[in-house]
Amino acid sequence: MKNIAKEKILNNELCLGVGLRQCRTVDIGKIMATSGYDWLFIDMEHNSMDIDIASQISVAAQDAGITPIVRVPDFAHHHATRVLDCGAMGVVFPHVDNADIAKKLVSYCLYPPKGHRSMTGVLPQLDFKQKPIADVASIINKNMLIVIMLESPEAIDNVDSIAAVDGVDVILIGTNDLCMEMGIPGDYSNPKVKDAYTKVIDACKKYGKTPGMGGVYNEELMSEYIKMGMRFILSGSDLSFIMQTASQRSNKLRSFLK
Repeated sequence: MKNIAKEKILNNELCLGVGLRQCRTVDIGKIMATSGYDWLFIDMEHNSMDIDIASQISVAAQDAGITPIVRVPDFAHHHATRVLDCGAMGVVFPHVDNADIAKKLVSYCLYPPKGHRSMTGVLPQLDFKQKPIADVASIINKNMLIVIMLESPEAIDNVDSIAAVDGVDVILIGTNDLCMEMGIPGDYSNPKVKDAYTKVIDACKKYGKTPGMGGVYNEELMSEYIKMGMRFILSGSDLSFIMQTASQRSNKLRSFLK
């Protein structure tokens, strides 16, 4: 089992992800790997995608050399365990405000003794090969990637205790919702946001976790935050890439007759 995204963050490399909202075919993993991305952000929170499609994309992504990570819609135990049993190599949990919640979510994803995840049969992450149960638990736990999203001032205030939770790999700021909760919608360069980024980066350094960024897509601002220390980057989405490139082409073609 090879989790490319986890290897990159352990080496403190820049780890680039792309959000999936529109794509429904399994070749998207190869497309995004060829385009230079390290992980798929398969979004089941703000999306109509069901678990069947998410699982098929996840299994194909493993062989394409890109890490499939699913953002589940809430804290329900079965949302995390089902996508993991069906091929995901990591889970993103949104709207986590404190360490107690983070601990519970980690326990859903990891097998004993690190957590309380239920053991199933053969797994796609291990090519459906039969292995001793103890080995399966050890390999999966080692390669699991657990991402906790902070999207409120309360979460930022609690970042030190959240980052201290064993099993959490990435603290990902959901900047869009954070700005909304702060009363500064869309103001991604606001000093309050930069202060939140600093707190998260400092807490991650303290506890050996990786700081992540989502919701910021202005390249100048992305550059600033990456230079501050952000390493796990949600770079954009299939929808935004399609619309941006399609708009550029239509505008260019119409300009030929002006």
